[in-house]
Amino acid sequence: MNTKKTPLILFSAVLLLNACAPASPAEPTPDVNAIRTSAAHTVVAEFTLTAAVFTPTPLPPTETPTPDLPTETATQALATDPTLIALGTPAELCDNSTNDPATVDVTIPDDTVMVPGQEFVKTWRIKNTGPCPWGEGYGIMFSSGERMSGQPVPLTTVVQTGEEVEVSVNFKAPTKLGVYSSTWSMVSPNGYPFGKTFYVRIIVQ
Repeated sequence: MNTKKTPLILFSAVLLLNACAPASPAEPTPDVNAIRTSAAHTVVAEFTLTAAVFTPTPLPPTETPTPDLPTETATQALATDPTLIALGTPAELCDNSTNDPATVDVTIPDDTVMVPGQEFVKTWRIKNTGPCPWGEGYGIMFSSGERMSGQPVPLTTVVQTGEEVEVSVNFKAPTKLGVYSSTWSMVSPNGYPFGKTFYVRIIVQ
């Protein structure tokens, strides 16, 4: 046997074996579309969670109840209800008065001249235009202007609805010269002034 051919034969056998051996399986090519779809789903899910956290839950609307106001008819009924009148209906519902400018001044016409410190009695004619009669406790009270030491004279009679009555105040003219006026009004037993006011005006000289 030729010894020089032995290495060549071995080398050829090695090459033959390598050629016949199975090749390693190739790595599969990743699906790019599948990767993009998965990433898109992940982003959508994250946005949904974020919106759920930061979106405030709307509160139910609140409504303030509006109180029912009494109608004019109901107010008139309260004012004329004899039971409420007997129990003491508020003055704004029960009492009212007016006066006629032509007849209101019974004594001391406007701009009557007085000497300083002169005493006088002013009388007015007033009409009861409310649903309640004026009895005990009704009178007149100072409202504004110069009081001039005015002292009202108490009522001595009951004044029914629609009737007129004369009311008076004892005055004393100021000691300083000038023009003075004093305004008064009717008053209920509870101390509530009501009705049309009336006044006296004098000139001290």
